[in-house]
Amino acid sequence: MLIYAHRGASNDFKEGSKAAYLGAIAQGADGFECDVRLTKDKQIICYHDSNTSRLSNIDLKIAKSSYEELKVKVDPYLLEELLELAIGNKKDLVIELKHPVSTGAMIEKLVHKLFKDKESEIKSSGIQISLISFSYFATLRNLKSAYQTGFLVKNPKLIRFNPAPVIALSIEILRQNPGVVAAQHKRGKKVFIWTVNEATDLLLCAKEGVDVVITDKPEQARKLLGYS
Repeated sequence: MLIYAHRGASNDFKEGSKAAYLGAIAQGADGFECDVRLTKDKQIICYHDSNTSRLSNIDLKIAKSSYEELKVKVDPYLLEELLELAIGNKKDLVIELKHPVSTGAMIEKLVHKLFKDKESEIKSSGIQISLISFSYFATLRNLKSAYQTGFLVKNPKLIRFNPAPVIALSIEILRQNPGVVAAQHKRGKKVFIWTVNEATDLLLCAKEGVDVVITDKPEQARKLLGYS
């Protein structure tokens, strides 16, 4: 079972920051998870929320702010920078494309272009890139890319609509129905589980044969699983 750092080692560092991803490397994570949004000038940044208020004392809307303004005030990490870090350290990368957004499918178009431009470097590194979203239509768009695609689900009723080779399920779904992993494997699907921070949940994931756990605490996960 692989361990991916949720927005980096976000239990110990500011989520989505360069420090969080460097921390994830130090803690032995197999890969990084990152949420992406577009700035006003169409730069792809690693940021979960649609505005900056939760993570700072400044209230800026990502879609209405330029990258330069955000850089000065909250210093977001560019997806391109994270990709370079992942390639250089041979860490897998899971990208969640946020929706709904005012720019619609533009986020997929620009993310796909970035990966296309870096295709040879990605291939040489051997890392696995996965593109995931709660949006069914974004998932269909991601299926047209050269990279592994996953459908994010927190309502178990939506599992049967998954068009992708990966299903990314909330830990609550697994707690309620541990057999979901075997059922998805039988269909030829990989199973990613988020966000796995409790020891009992991590051990449940290991017992049920989950392919990837996404956690804020990669170091703790490695220790609990006996990886280090």
